[in-house]
Amino acid sequence: MARFRAYSSASSEDESDDDRRKTRDASSAAGDGSSSELDEQDLVPSSPTRIKKVARRDDDSDDASESDSNGEEEDDGSEDTESSDSEQSEPSRQPLATKEVAGSAVPWAQRVRIDAQKMHVMQASLFRVPEETKALKALNQPAGKAQLKFPGLQRKHSRESEGDSMRVDSRKRASFAHDVNPQPHRPSRKYARVDTLSSVVADNESANVDAGLSRGRSFRVGWGPSGTLVHLGQLCSPSTISKVSANSSILTFARIPSVSNSHNDQSDLLNKLLQHHLSNTTIEMDEDGVPMAYPSRSLRFSSFATLFSLADTSPEACLYRLGQALFDEVDLRFPHGTPPDIRQRATALQRKAALSTWLQNAVSTTMEAELITATSPLSRIFALLTGNQVEKACETAAEGGYPRLASLIAQAGADLQFREDLQAQLDIWRDQSIDCHIDKDLRKIYALLAGLIDEIVVGSKGSGIERCDDVDVLAGLDWKRVFGLCLWAHRPVDGQVADAYKFYNEIVENSQEAHRNVAPPHPLHLAGSSSSSSLSNPPDALFSLIKLYADPTCSLSQILHPSSFGPSSLDYSMCWHLYILLSRCMRIRDFGDRGDPGLSRDEAADDTDLSDVEGHSPSADVLASTYALQLERMGLVQEAAFILLHLEGSAGRRKAIKDLLARSAQYLDEWNSRGLLGSLKLPLEWLNEAKATLAISQGDYFLACELHFSAGRYTDAFNIAVSHLAPDAVLSRDFNMLQSLFTRFEGKPVEGWFTRGKVFLDYVKCMTRLPDLLKSVQSGMAVPDASEASELEEYTRLIPRSVGLIPDILRDRSDRRHEAAAAEMAKGLLLALDQIKPLALTNLSNFSPLDETAKLHHIRSRALAKFMKDVDLMAVA
Repeated sequence: MARFRAYSSASSEDESDDDRRKTRDASSAAGDGSSSELDEQDLVPSSPTRIKKVARRDDDSDDASESDSNGEEEDDGSEDTESSDSEQSEPSRQPLATKEVAGSAVPWAQRVRIDAQKMHVMQASLFRVPEETKALKALNQPAGKAQLKFPGLQRKHSRESEGDSMRVDSRKRASFAHDVNPQPHRPSRKYARVDTLSSVVADNESANVDAGLSRGRSFRVGWGPSGTLVHLGQLCSPSTISKVSANSSILTFARIPSVSNSHNDQSDLLNKLLQHHLSNTTIEMDEDGVPMAYPSRSLRFSSFATLFSLADTSPEACLYRLGQALFDEVDLRFPHGTPPDIRQRATALQRKAALSTWLQNAVSTTMEAELITATSPLSRIFALLTGNQVEKACETAAEGGYPRLASLIAQAGADLQFREDLQAQLDIWRDQSIDCHIDKDLRKIYALLAGLIDEIVVGSKGSGIERCDDVDVLAGLDWKRVFGLCLWAHRPVDGQVADAYKFYNEIVENSQEAHRNVAPPHPLHLAGSSSSSSLSNPPDALFSLIKLYADPTCSLSQILHPSSFGPSSLDYSMCWHLYILLSRCMRIRDFGDRGDPGLSRDEAADDTDLSDVEGHSPSADVLASTYALQLERMGLVQEAAFILLHLEGSAGRRKAIKDLLARSAQYLDEWNSRGLLGSLKLPLEWLNEAKATLAISQGDYFLACELHFSAGRYTDAFNIAVSHLAPDAVLSRDFNMLQSLFTRFEGKPVEGWFTRGKVFLDYVKCMTRLPDLLKSVQSGMAVPDASEASELEEYTRLIPRSVGLIPDILRDRSDRRHEAAAAEMAKGLLLALDQIKPLALTNLSNFSPLDETAKLHHIRSRALAKFMKDVDLMAVA
């Protein structure tokens, strides 16, 4: 059977007279508007329905909704309904007026003539029954979030304001007589600084998922002007333990040194290198009229190596000597027509011999230090062999009582058969457990002569006194001697440098797996680092040059790291000098981001000029700019400008040099200016512009105007003259100064000349020429001639125009000089106009700077002139 909801209605006892009257009016209105009236027999008979009476409250809407959700009851009796066929046969549906039946309500489905069964099916399929809805709400309501209710406190309207439903502690009161309990006092939460070790963040800083853990205790270090570094705590390396707590809230301003050595020593070294570089560089104007430096193609490592004495063992001297051995041309003195393969083979052998000589000199200091501390002849022999001092090692062996060993040392680097015999001797010692009775240094010498540097010489594994330790030839050696042994002992005489480089890399990479302590190619300031960190630490600059020679795929981007040349990560001096030599001069290698110039090989080969055209390299410009900033911080302005001349883009080069001059304007004395203009061929306008900027900052506007004018910046000079110099000249009535200031701007490309600058010249002309002209006219007591009359007529038109433009010229109201000068100019022009033709100027109400005395004088002159004009008209009439 069909079930539907029974809507409750107020009984006749609860209804008021007004409610009954409204119901009857609504029923009659519905009956009048319909074409037919529904009788009682048309209603569908239904069984009596139990209606729950609900007391009416002030808020009808709330009570109605509450009765709908809580006061519904289902009818258990059966109901008879008419067939829907009779209802659908009617041509149209019209609104029906329902008549109230005592104790019952007409269902909505019957009022709209819809089958009750069908209505129930639709309701069950589209909506949930109230009981299910309430159960779902109870399940979805979160536990523990009970809303606080205050009994007796209700709003007049049940609808809550926006946000009230989200506040648990929202309270209400019925009237002003009711006191609302104040909120309980909540003490403020106090925060205490927690030590790093006691914090939950400790050991969780790498949890990048949580930004609070990874960045909560951090402070962004920032760079300020002139290389100033702002930081918290104490600056230290990653491997250094700081003694200052990281919880410090004190900001520290520090200047990090950009050089490795002392300031004076580094300045002398850079001056020496840059002066040699400048002497081999041509500076010319490019297509855009900007000076550019072109290094000489004949510049080589040998020319820089001659700047250091032979006894100089500094890193820079060793670097240039290694470059000379690897990259400078080799004079083979072969006859003309020698095959190319023979030349290449001979060149490779010459390179290897030169590298071997350089290695011997580079490790001599370390080797001699070990010789001093050696306690036996065998240890001294081994130290000499690590420095490739074979002759001295033979002499030491003979003098120490080891003649047979001396004969073996004399054959060092011999054929493979010799090495195999020595290796077999080591195997016999181990197999027969004799090695435990042989000196460890002697075993190391045999292993070195046998070329066993890529593995550990295993000792006999006996027990007790027959147990012998393993021998590692490379233990305790620096990377230069390890690489030297790869070049001298492992490979044959005709081996290549590239083979020794690959063999050394293999030893370093496999050292961890083989449990060997092989020195990685770290620079001197990182010599104590282990081989496990060799991937993160930069290689030594010397090893980088060897890599550049041995690996054809290596680019300059992979080897030019500041940390490879010294402890300072901000020292880019040697990086830039090597780049110039290897890329710009010798054309050996370049940065990987060098762009394609867009020329085909045929075009470049046909035209020699086009063959030098290259693409742009952002890395080269960044390197030059960084090195120039380093020199600027050291106070070397000329040297910094010289580096910036190597920037490849014209616009960027011009801007970078101008910015450098503007920042260093206080250092542009006569000596620096002569060097910048003479040696570097910088335009004089650039220097004057920088000096003008400094003059403005110091308040010397006259000097700034002169410098801007000499630099060709006419608009800037004109603006300074109008804004800062002209008001003082007007107030002091220095007409010669005004005329000299603005006369030179005539004919120059100055913005706003006719509406600003020419007004001052007209003012000077009126104040100097007009009194003489009036005196000449008045002294003659006659009618002026044609030229004088034309001139007076010109002033009559000129003065009103100038007076109208003065407020727009001196418009800076924050500067009192502008207002006073504008009033002075207007007063002088009005007094002159009153003597010629007062009626030419009609309106002065908008001219605020003019004082009342001048205005009153002008009004009187206008009145008198108008009176005299009227008199003349009356006389004529």
